[in-house]
Amino acid sequence: MRMRKKKWAEPYLEAHPELVLADPSVYKGKWKELLQCDVLHVEIGMGKGGYIAAMAEQYPEEGWIGIERDRSAAAVAARHIIDQGISRQHLKLIAIEAENMEEWFAPQEIDIIHLNFSDPWPKKKTHKRRLSSERFLGIYRKVLNENGEVRMKTDNKDLFEDSVTCFSNDGWIFDTFSVDYRRIEHPEDAITEYEAKFMEAGQPIYRFTAVKERRAKIRE
Repeated sequence: MRMRKKKWAEPYLEAHPELVLADPSVYKGKWKELLQCDVLHVEIGMGKGGYIAAMAEQYPEEGWIGIERDRSAAAVAARHIIDQGISRQHLKLIAIEAENMEEWFAPQEIDIIHLNFSDPWPKKKTHKRRLSSERFLGIYRKVLNENGEVRMKTDNKDLFEDSVTCFSNDGWIFDTFSVDYRRIEHPEDAITEYEAKFMEAGQPIYRFTAVKERRAKIRE
C-alpha cells in the first residue's frame, strides 16, 4: 500500500544528507570504503525502514544500504533511524527507483540483496515491475559478487511462487527455501512490525535465499 504523501518528507530528506544520499553514483565502487565494512547489504523497498534499522543494529560491523522509491516512506525510515540514535556510520539510504542501481554500484560490489515484503504488483500487466522480475534479476547478477545472494521474504503466495519460477528460469540456485519461515525462531533475521502482524494472524511467511549459478558450480 502506497503511503500518503507527507509534507515534511522532502525538507527532512534534504536536511539529512549524511544519511539520505542525493547522488549515490558518487560512491560507485567505493561503498565498502564509505561504510567501512567487508560485507555490503542492500535492501530494496525498505518501506519505513524497520528491517534495515534493526539489522544495522544487530550487525553493526557490516554495511547497510536501504533503497526506497517512495520519498515519504524513506523520510519515515530516516526519522526512525535518527530518533532511535542508530549509528549512521555503516548505514545509508537512497530514495530513488531501484532500477537505477547499475548507476550506483560497480559490478560485483554487493554481497547480499534483501527483498522484504515487496510490492506484489498483482495485476498481470504490472508483473514486470516486480523486484523479482527478469529485468531486475539481470541487474542483480551484475552488481552481486561471485558469492552474492538474494534473500527474499513475503507474505504473498502468488508473488512467492512467481518469484521462485523467475529465479529458477534465470538459472539461480536456491540455498534455502521455506513456505513457513517463522515456524521456528530465526534470531539472526529481524522481525519487523509489518511482519509481526502477519505472524500474529497466523499468516505463513515465505522465504528463500538464491545464489548465482556460478557459486553453485563451485560448490560441486
